Amino acid sequence: MKKSLALLFFLLLCFFVAFVSGMLTRPEIPTWYASLAKPSWRPPNWLFGPVWTILYGLMALAAWRVWRTPASPRRTMALTLFGVQLTLNFLWTPTFFTFHQIGAAFAVILLLLITLLLFIARARKVDRFAAAWFVPYLLWVSFAVILNYTIWVMNPVHASERSALPTAYALRLQDPLGPEGLPSAPSWQKAPAYSFDHDWQGENPDPARATDVRVLWTPDTLFLRFHCNYKTIYVFPDARPDGWRYELWDRDVAEAFLQPDSTDPFVYREFEVSPNGYWIDLAVSHGKIEELKSGLRRRVVMDEKNKTWTAELAIPMKAFTNQFDPKHPWRANFYRIEGDTEPRFYAAWSPTFSPKPNFHVPAAFGTLEFHD
Repeated sequence: MKKSLALLFFLLLCFFVAFVSGMLTRPEIPTWYASLAKPSWRPPNWLFGPVWTILYGLMALAAWRVWRTPASPRRTMALTLFGVQLTLNFLWTPTFFTFHQIGAAFAVILLLLITLLLFIARARKVDRFAAAWFVPYLLWVSFAVILNYTIWVMNPVHASERSALPTAYALRLQDPLGPEGLPSAPSWQKAPAYSFDHDWQGENPDPARATDVRVLWTPDTLFLRFHCNYKTIYVFPDARPDGWRYELWDRDVAEAFLQPDSTDPFVYREFEVSPNGYWIDLAVSHGKIEELKSGLRRRVVMDEKNKTWTAELAIPMKAFTNQFDPKHPWRANFYRIEGDTEPRFYAAWSPTFSPKPNFHVPAAFGTLEFHD
């Protein structure tokens, strides 16, 4: 094989691996990967592409330098190790990004690191430049090993690794509404109740702070009912004249995150209500929030004797979608926050498993189906 053809072969081989890896990685970046807890010192996402482009180029040049040396057992071993490292390099991507196996990916990248050290040691004996061109690759992979391990530790049981996420059923409201434009008590009793009292990691159950959620619907309105046990009440003393209160989550609240269209997992609606009837509605898009102006109506009843409070919400369907289709399931999660000092009580119907309390984890959203 001519030297120029050999160089072309190694370049095509390395960049083919780069291309396939990129195709597997790209759709997971704004979805699964974005929902992971990650260290603050991680590089920005845009940096990975340019760095890997350079490294794959150096990788091909190093292999070509080894190939053009005289045939010998050392040359054969170095080229074999090159093939092994390229295979491990490729395998890491589907292991981490496609199958979401962070621990298994750590094992793969650790083997890759060892293989790079062996390649450099062998290549150095046949071509020092080839060994030197692998050093930036070795340093980057060493850093990647630390990053992979840190993400693994920070996400011990990530939501997308669970066998199944919960499903809630919204029942179609057949009865007439009450005088306040909300379902009657008998109507609510027909809807299935979904209870949770564990924290956002699915641990530390506290029945004294249990929450029941029921959902009803008509073609024009979605109705939510939270029945909340409580130990203490901690609320804001003020709000807008209509009861809307920014940063309501800094006090006791019940919350619903609802996503009619999961095409973009980081676009959804957020609704909160407090024990004293204050509320907030938000349109969430990729971490940015703005007032939804949904036209929400609510009723809150406090029962101090039994230490419960009940909130009922009526949300126009137009706040979610221009064309409601009950055959199309939504994604959803329900939450509670209670307490005046940390650690506060953070509860989730579908646990988010984040290291610190975080409800904005779309990967943990369950399913909301609409039944007649």
